[in-house]
Amino acid sequence: MSFLTYYLAVINFLTWVTYGLDKGRAKEGKWRIPERTLLGLAAAGGSAGALAGMLMFRHKTKKAKFVVSIPALLVIHCVLVGFIAQWSLK
Repeated sequence: MSFLTYYLAVINFLTWVTYGLDKGRAKEGKWRIPERTLLGLAAAGGSAGALAGMLMFRHKTKKAKFVVSIPALLVIHCVLVGFIAQWSLK
């Protein structure tokens, strides 16, 4: 497996866990993880983990910037990975 595969697996798992932790903290009324961190993890390659966290934990599903940006980031990441995979096969 390539470095990219490992990186994407780790960043998506970390992002998914972070969304779950933030949802748990929201329910308990505790200190929250900043939205900038949640979006930053998604932008750093964790968009699939972010979308999974949003859907599984029902977290940030009413915030327009998450509902729009996370799926958009996922599409961008899929296209980029497709280009990288195509380029590496040459």
